[in-house]
Amino acid sequence: MGELLIDFFCKETDSDLVDGKNFEKQAGGAPANVCATISKLGGHASFIGKVGNDPFGYFLKNTLLQLKVDTSMLIYDHVHPTTMAFVSLTSDGERDFVFNRGADAYLEENEIDENLVANASILHFGSATALLSEPFLSTYMNSIRKGKEQHQFISFDPNFRKDLWKEDMNSFIKRVRECLPYVDFLKVSEEELFILTDTAAHEDAVNNLHSLGAKIIAVTLGEKGTYLSNGTHAKVVTSTPIHSVDSTGAGDAFVGAMLYQIAQRNEYTRLIKDFKGLEEMTLFSNKVGALVCTKVGAITAIPTLEEVMEM
Repeated sequence: MGELLIDFFCKETDSDLVDGKNFEKQAGGAPANVCATISKLGGHASFIGKVGNDPFGYFLKNTLLQLKVDTSMLIYDHVHPTTMAFVSLTSDGERDFVFNRGADAYLEENEIDENLVANASILHFGSATALLSEPFLSTYMNSIRKGKEQHQFISFDPNFRKDLWKEDMNSFIKRVRECLPYVDFLKVSEEELFILTDTAAHEDAVNNLHSLGAKIIAVTLGEKGTYLSNGTHAKVVTSTPIHSVDSTGAGDAFVGAMLYQIAQRNEYTRLIKDFKGLEEMTLFSNKVGALVCTKVGAITAIPTLEEVMEM
């Protein structure tokens, strides 16, 4: 569940949005990237969200369909346009970013097919925008609670974006921490770990999140790998050395790879205690994330299962 949007990337190097003239349209949204990864690896994923009833919304639906992602719960909004983001990069690596939020903000609970959702073994909540405002905020939070009540496996990625929260960091922290009592698998970046716990020590910070309810925690560390913890055991699972071209979507691919593997396990309670199994899953997922970094484009760079096994 989350946002599906259009990313317009400025193709001129070292140009801001004032001077940029050429932009490339790409499908975006972290939850969509997760769906695409699961599907490309051979699993089954359904997307829940809202786009505008416009050409961009049709493009996004077609993109998911081409990836064999189920779109039966993708809603067209006849009032609000498809959400868009415009991005350019300067030579010092800074982003010039403009976010035009649209339809994704208006997903309401009564628009979701609860029977279809109840049939899912895993529910993933990985939206960068869902926690921002109503009505999507309540839809999102209530869906997490309902999923846990139905004994579904809950996956959560806060997907913090500095450009979206600006000066309202306290709201981000509060809302994320409210989700954690329901979470079976939590993926965070090092930056998010520090923001949520106000400590840079991995062990202390992760234990703090465990104390709030999160059961399996994976902290992505870029080329250093992933800090994995189940509350009893913890270690850094190394990544595969690669030449990185574009890291966009690598974290989402990591999550998709983890969920693809978790879905193949029947007993989730036993999985949480199986640290060796979690370590093997993380090693595989690190490879998927690394492969995404070797190509440009979040969705187009996602590898197939065969490509991962070759690696």
